[in-house]
Amino acid sequence: MSRSERSPLLLAGLLATAGVAHFARPRTFDAIVPRGLPGTPRAWTYASGVAELALAAGIALPRTRKAAALTTAAFFVGVFPANVKMAVDRRHHPAPRKAAAYARLPAQLPLVLWARGVAKGSEGRS
Repeated sequence: MSRSERSPLLLAGLLATAGVAHFARPRTFDAIVPRGLPGTPRAWTYASGVAELALAAGIALPRTRKAAALTTAAFFVGVFPANVKMAVDRRHHPAPRKAAAYARLPAQLPLVLWARGVAKGSEGRS
């Protein structure tokens, strides 16, 4: 399997794993939901988990891959405020936890670019 064939499946796997984690360990995600959002943190945790699972399925299917990958790029941008909240909340934690939270901030850009690359790689395929 070529790299261009593996990349969408790896991205789908990442999204599916994250989506399942939202249901397996929701408190972890509840804690990073920005306070200004309406509703409960748990509702946002479950909604984002469902979104990640749906995006994973969309990317796994060649017919829906381009649209799902573009939506995934937008999703990664949309969840960035949660990563900022995590970094701010962990600024006084021990170094390993703080470092992990801070590392998520610049890591968001490669995720956005990866999703866009998957979309571009699926152009003309259906």
